[in-house]
Amino acid sequence: MHVGIVAQQDNPRAAALADEIRRNVDVSISLDLATAESLDKSGESVGDLAACDLVVSIGGDGTFLFTAREVTPTPVMGVNLGEVGFLNVVSPEDAIETVQREIDRYRAGETDYQELPQVRAEGDGWQLPASVNEVTVLGPQRGRNNGIGTEIRVDGDLYSGGRADGVLISTPTGSTAYNLSEGGPLVHPDVPAFVVTEMCAEGGMPSLSVPTDAELTIRVEEADHAFVVADGRTREQVDPPTNVRIRRAENPVRIAGPPLDFFAALGKLE
Repeated sequence: MHVGIVAQQDNPRAAALADEIRRNVDVSISLDLATAESLDKSGESVGDLAACDLVVSIGGDGTFLFTAREVTPTPVMGVNLGEVGFLNVVSPEDAIETVQREIDRYRAGETDYQELPQVRAEGDGWQLPASVNEVTVLGPQRGRNNGIGTEIRVDGDLYSGGRADGVLISTPTGSTAYNLSEGGPLVHPDVPAFVVTEMCAEGGMPSLSVPTDAELTIRVEEADHAFVVADGRTREQVDPPTNVRIRRAENPVRIAGPPLDFFAALGKLE
């Protein structure tokens, strides 16, 4: 078995735990480049993490999102050094024991991973990486008299339209993130639905839950340009009028280790 490790950048505690795991589990280990450099191991430990059997992400949800984007469909185990940690279930104190347990289960052929759907946005001549949390379609600037004209269709049927700061399409995982701050509902991770939320719309409709196999089309108009953003990190500038197509990504994120504890994580939002 081959295990990869990604530690949160510029976090000595994360790097130290990565090194501790590396030295205390009985499998071959690869580090991502930033982690290897922080441990002065870049000459011997850097590898292709997507080719690993398991990748351990040490940090907050941002580190987990980065890791998942780089290695999916390889299973990811999140070790939580952040405050909320919806995606990171394992505590630092339990990290070595939990990683070794996953190694033992893998060797025994007893792997069982939780799968979380992702969304992917594309248009004419472009495609963004799959998103664990959400895709947003935004105008060049938020606020009064800005934004974009939108038309939202679900499997070709018109749902809503008008002027708005943007449109947000969230996965169940992402319902606790940007979606929640825009007034969208919480969605339990076991519910197979994406949520469509108009952002500061003029006379818009309520948030809509759609099946994960639905195809969404966001028509973007009435703006010099707009942006399509995946998980707040990767963006594509588009020139209206244009259509943005959003659907479930081919590969889900696979979570290794203990199951996500949705309600315990919600308690940390208070």
